[in-house]
Amino acid sequence: MKKEKAVYPYAADTSEYVLALAGSEQSTATKQKVSNVWHIIQLVFTYLFLAVLGLVVIFPFYWMIITSLKTGDEIQALVQTFYPHIVRWENYTEAFQRLDFGTLLRNTLIVGIISTIGTIITTILAAYAFARLNFKGRDVMFMLLLGSMMIPGEMMVISNYISVSRLGWTSNSNIVGNFAAMIIPFWVSIFYIYLLRQNFKQIPNELYLAAKVDGKSDWEFLWKVMVPLAMPTLTTIFILKLMGAWNSYVWPNLIASGNSKIYLITNGLRETFSAADNVNDYGAQMAATVIVTVPLLLLFVFFRKYIMRGVGRAGIKG
Repeated sequence: MKKEKAVYPYAADTSEYVLALAGSEQSTATKQKVSNVWHIIQLVFTYLFLAVLGLVVIFPFYWMIITSLKTGDEIQALVQTFYPHIVRWENYTEAFQRLDFGTLLRNTLIVGIISTIGTIITTILAAYAFARLNFKGRDVMFMLLLGSMMIPGEMMVISNYISVSRLGWTSNSNIVGNFAAMIIPFWVSIFYIYLLRQNFKQIPNELYLAAKVDGKSDWEFLWKVMVPLAMPTLTTIFILKLMGAWNSYVWPNLIASGNSKIYLITNGLRETFSAADNVNDYGAQMAATVIVTVPLLLLFVFFRKYIMRGVGRAGIKG
């Protein structure tokens, strides 16, 4: 017996659904294209903005370098050029002869390294106390220290100078005292204490309990566990402190007071070229500025990732 084909009188026509799905896919593809175009436009404007800012930052360094290679007449010309017409390398030779770079570098490294080591030691001890030790008034004391960061450092110059002068460290005949006056008052930095404290607070408390189970004291836990874990932040502190010592001018100039034997880089640069005897002195002065700036610039270029890593690991906890 032949089977009859089933008939469904109320079956829907699926062609309309197929057209609707096709239209939906076209709409999604169009939106995706528009989104990609906007993303490309945003990237173009972002990199264009960053390029403009980069040029603004780099231009002073470029101008410093080309000025150090110009003659005095070209530097004083009414119409300035963006490259030296006559390259005068003698500016660098004269700068080295007049600047006494070796003595200035030695003094700066002595002050910078010793002050940096002292700052790291005081920072580690203070940060550990505020992060791990429980004592009455800890949080209040820490807030007071943070509040002192709002006081400009220049306001403490007079009190610091009175303190070191009473200790006899300002006498030109006391070279060791002069160096101590430039180093010891800056062994404590509230900002670095705050930075390292935030890093210490991120270390899990289970490590401390495990160290106690192993019979470790707080002193051993600090130097064998916490300090190695906070090494990126300590590296950042070391680099920033050394850069600060290299750039310092007001306080070393106040302590030196005309004693060229203890001049730092910045003081020596200022005193050597304080008066221009001829027009070519401007080029030599700018060449000396390049000589002083390049080591600091290279230090930042090669260690910038450590600076960023240390600041990033400090976090916002606490």
